[in-house]
Amino acid sequence: MTTTASSVTIGKRPSPITLTSKAQEKVAELLAQEDELDELVLRVAVKPGGCSGFSYDMFFDTEVNSDDIVKTFGSVKVAVDAESANLLRGSTLEFEDGLQGAGFHITNPNATKTCGCGSSFS
Repeated sequence: MTTTASSVTIGKRPSPITLTSKAQEKVAELLAQEDELDELVLRVAVKPGGCSGFSYDMFFDTEVNSDDIVKTFGSVKVAVDAESANLLRGSTLEFEDGLQGAGFHITNPNATKTCGCGSSFS
């Protein structure tokens, strides 16, 4: 069963991932460029693949499942599916904008091994 993001009741479950203030600002900036601003959530997920076993996936989504964990950080709603939540628990989404390049990065205390590109883990 799916519902639109605006009709989801935010539960009492702890958030599997938190956003730094820079990440919140950047996601809010990107959301402001979208037409369906009120209906969108940032979906953070883990899927099989990548050179280390799992890879991160982030995208704007209008569909929220009844078992998703949805938390709000400032003006940004983040949705994580139940399976990904177990692998992300305690993680932080960061945004860096520097000379070495700009982008989002997930710091995951559950990752025992990461690849050189930083987008997959085991």
